Amino acid sequence: MKLTAAAGMTLAALGSVQAADMPAPFDKPGEVKIALVRYLSTGDFFQSYLSGVEKQAEALGVDLRVLDSRQDAALQADMVDQAIALGVNGIIIQHGLTESMKAAAQRAVDAGIKVVAFDVNVENDAVPQIEQSDYLLGKMALDQAIEDNGNSFTAGYVYVPGIAPLDRRDVAWKEIKAANPGIQEAAMFGTLDNPIANSVANQARSVLQANPNISVMFAPFDEFAKGVKIAVDEAGLNQDIKIYSADVSTADISAMREPDSAWVATVATNPAVVGEVSVRTLALMLAGETTDKQVVVPPTLITQKFLNDNDVKNMEDLGMKMPQFQHADVSVAEWIPLPKR
Repeated sequence: MKLTAAAGMTLAALGSVQAADMPAPFDKPGEVKIALVRYLSTGDFFQSYLSGVEKQAEALGVDLRVLDSRQDAALQADMVDQAIALGVNGIIIQHGLTESMKAAAQRAVDAGIKVVAFDVNVENDAVPQIEQSDYLLGKMALDQAIEDNGNSFTAGYVYVPGIAPLDRRDVAWKEIKAANPGIQEAAMFGTLDNPIANSVANQARSVLQANPNISVMFAPFDEFAKGVKIAVDEAGLNQDIKIYSADVSTADISAMREPDSAWVATVATNPAVVGEVSVRTLALMLAGETTDKQVVVPPTLITQKFLNDNDVKNMEDLGMKMPQFQHADVSVAEWIPLPKR
């Protein structure tokens, strides 16, 4: 179990927004406790998401507790109960399984705690869903695959059912296949076993050996794409196969920009921005303001060509070239201070 408090969350972090200008309970922000209860934490995406949560919590001046279940569904549910026992005012549930988190989220709501959920459907009208529009993440990547390869190709597909964002991306894959009968799924595989990329690479090696006609890999999670790329590179197929993914990080940018990299496109939001939006949505709820049932952070297509043409080396460069990566005008209010850039 991991239980840490984000440091330095004082009134000084409020900047130009003074405590006197804040609605209750943020007029005394140091007394506001929120918890982030995580299911997935391995990989650059999740570290960046955590950074966004921490920075927005720091800007608000609240006490943040981070509880990390490391993909243990039962432990994640127990951690929600622990957060309730700690007397937190609000909880962010980050990923997880519906069957284990549905009842846990309801227990928090019953305790009078405000809850938001990122990329896990807890099937509760009182809990807003923070989303990257996962359907669009999948569809935009597949639209690019069709633009690059036509509407007739043999594909490998990396998928683990039961994870809300992957299930929503799977809807796009099924629709694209139905609309384009020339697209053939030669193999579906995938795992979330740690380390995810290496575990997927082990599977992908066998898939590539058994299906030499695969020319496209749809891997709609960057850790999946990393694993596929390892296997493709080892097989010397990097000029014969194109990889399409979702999510982005500095490490992903580097991998996409390697000479003759098979990873040609991804669709993403800035995970740090999604983390910030998660905290702001929870803050609005704690202040008694109305939020949407679905809080969507819009995604952007990022191609290998764009990265090379603009000499993008890291997430900071990407934010400069794509301003929407620096901030999403979602769940904002005049009284909510934004993190320092």
